[in-house]
Amino acid sequence: MKNRKRVLILCTGNSARSQMAEGLLRNLAGDRFEVESAGVAPTRVRSEAVTAMREIGIDISQQRSKSVDEFTGQPFDYVITVCDNANEQCPVFPANTKRIHWSFEDPAAAEGDEAARLAVFRRVRDEILEHLQRFCTDPATCKPHTSHLTNI
Repeated sequence: MKNRKRVLILCTGNSARSQMAEGLLRNLAGDRFEVESAGVAPTRVRSEAVTAMREIGIDISQQRSKSVDEFTGQPFDYVITVCDNANEQCPVFPANTKRIHWSFEDPAAAEGDEAARLAVFRRVRDEILEHLQRFCTDPATCKPHTSHLTNI
């Protein structure tokens, strides 16, 4: 489909929130959006993110952690930051790129045993899903999580 909107989802490490958001948005509206994710300081895709997504039937095991630098100069219709750090460090995109910021807890920072950590990944996954469902309904009227919708 040639009229697909391009979306870049950013977080710090591109290890959990943005990876889950990429998988979720592709699943929700893959025919309407071309979706990428990246980090301002990429690390690796967290196994807990893969597990949490697999539980709802979405496989992100082949996704890789990428640097936002890989997307420098590329046009995007939307850049969605999913953490405050990425929002602060987000590079400048062309004026017609719409920036959206949602601040989600970092599940990678969750402590405790495996079950406790996975519970945080599930909760954050579900919060991201709620926001992306609204975004897919009408990106122009998407409601921000805790911050603001801005145009650069």
